Amino acid sequence: MSDATLPAATAPARRDGSRARGESRFVQFVLIAVSLAFLLLFLLLPLVTVFVEAAARGWEAYRAAITEPDAQAAIRLTLIVAAIAVPFNTVVGIAAAWAIAKFEFRGKNLLISLLDLPFSVSPVISGLVFVLLFGAQGYFGPWLQAHGVSIIFALPGLILATVFVTFPFVARELIPHMQSLGSADEEAALTLGASPWRVFFTITLPNVKWSLFYGILLCNARAMGEFGAVAVVSGKIRGETNTMPLHVEILYNEYMGPAAFAVASLLAGLALVTLVLKTLLEWHYGDAIAASRRH
Repeated sequence: MSDATLPAATAPARRDGSRARGESRFVQFVLIAVSLAFLLLFLLLPLVTVFVEAAARGWEAYRAAITEPDAQAAIRLTLIVAAIAVPFNTVVGIAAAWAIAKFEFRGKNLLISLLDLPFSVSPVISGLVFVLLFGAQGYFGPWLQAHGVSIIFALPGLILATVFVTFPFVARELIPHMQSLGSADEEAALTLGASPWRVFFTITLPNVKWSLFYGILLCNARAMGEFGAVAVVSGKIRGETNTMPLHVEILYNEYMGPAAFAVASLLAGLALVTLVLKTLLEWHYGDAIAASRRH
């Protein structure tokens, strides 16, 4: 049946979905206004405040705050932790997504549930678990200390905590996309004699490259901004185990507001860069990314 022969009552519904749902323009206006007010009050205003306070005392004060030795150590440590945690989670996330999307095996549902564990456990609790396992009084702490290995209050503890809280991002972006693509292309390549690794690198990975980049982007943003788990395992040793979020807290607690906002502006800038890249991805590659959310 063509659109011209549709009953008159159905035509407005296709042109205006809100009318079919019985929503007036006033209701639409109220919903949009409430949403914009929420974004302005709880998201945009705090972000603007960070940059305004960071620049309140001029460029020299800002530069001094972010070039101060402890701030430089925090920035360097944050980059090191992210540089290790993000590639690790990328490799493991790809492997987990490939296994879940392309194969059937016993324990598959359990693996899927474990992927979501970091989302359901408080980061503070996860940090405490690492302390109970690897701390001086933990299950493995005495043995590690006897062999000269330090995990808690050291770089390995920060990496472990960051890996745990950021683990799901890459896998969770890839699994639905891989499932939506199916296995027809891979099976055809295998039939033609391609090796499994060649199939993976020439077919599977290129097909999900934008979802992969999207997952890496989110994973990196969370890794640099993580506070709860890192705060528990770091000991907050200034200049040694402080990441940028922890350094901001210390500066603010010491009533060094401008310096705290200066360092916080770097994290806020990271958030804006992440948002811009995310928007560009969704704009240019919306179809591919939308496919990763169909299931």
